[in-house]
Amino acid sequence: MRTGTLLKVQDAGIAGELPQRMDSAAIHQVLAQIRQVAPTPATVLLLGETGTGKEVMARTIHDLSPRRQRPMISVSCAAIPAALIESELFGREKGAYTGALSRQIGRFEAAHQSTLFLDEIGDLPMAVQVKLLRFVQERVIERLGSAQPVRVDVRIIAATNRNLEDAVRDNTFREDLYYRLNVFPVVVPPLRERVEDIPALAWTFVDEFARSFGKSIESISEESLRTLRRYRWPGNVRELRNVIERAVILASGPQLEVAVPQDRRTSPIAMTLTELQTSHIRAVLVSTNWRIRGSGGAAERLGLKPTTLESWMSRLGIARLKPGEPTGVGSNP
Repeated sequence: MRTGTLLKVQDAGIAGELPQRMDSAAIHQVLAQIRQVAPTPATVLLLGETGTGKEVMARTIHDLSPRRQRPMISVSCAAIPAALIESELFGREKGAYTGALSRQIGRFEAAHQSTLFLDEIGDLPMAVQVKLLRFVQERVIERLGSAQPVRVDVRIIAATNRNLEDAVRDNTFREDLYYRLNVFPVVVPPLRERVEDIPALAWTFVDEFARSFGKSIESISEESLRTLRRYRWPGNVRELRNVIERAVILASGPQLEVAVPQDRRTSPIAMTLTELQTSHIRAVLVSTNWRIRGSGGAAERLGLKPTTLESWMSRLGIARLKPGEPTGVGSNP
């Protein structure tokens, strides 16, 4: 059966609805930490690999906090050019630099009485780190081109996929700022460490894309679910979402077949010839929704006669579930 109730949250990289109830102990620990820290004004540092859903966690903290009546402001510190990020964060006065034709408030002032999410904080330039440290210590900012302090009430949630302790040792991140931000660290685990959550996450994305593409998906094959659980997911939840989107686009029936990319950590050189043959034939079959014959069928793509392909499938033990067979967690109630 499908698992997981749905929590409507948005993320720049992982948009849509994510399960609020998931099965892994790792995510339960993270959610328990979030429930503890959310009602407080404490600074939170979200750590973890790219694509794990750190912005989703930041929005959850904000939505459970007393500041939820105002929108959370998000900034990707790596996406804004170094020459502009200071004015983007702290604002500017008219004439602060060439082209500054008017006063402009920054993200801090826009987030007054709300939450400011600073993603990829490890990419913040050192000069801007100094001004951020002053805010964390004194709760005031200065617009670019002004020496007049502006007091703002902002809660900081920062996130990074970098090791900030290494950055401190390399003198690319201020040690005093690191300790100021590291008040309440939360490590968001990679997807490979919480495979129990994959079915619920997969169904969340299936529902999202089936509605968007006007398709009816009633089940995910058991074989696909086993494949999803075995894959290491170097791109984490973001990669899972992309894989499901591609599968829904290719779907031509009510049961979804999902093909994952070849794991970049697994070298084909280490695979036997039989394993390579099985992997390639299965991938082609999934891409054709297991259609063997006809134009564009798996046999044509593989350059084989349909009877030859069927013989290979029988010898290698390649088969899909028949319609009507129980699909366990892959069934859509």
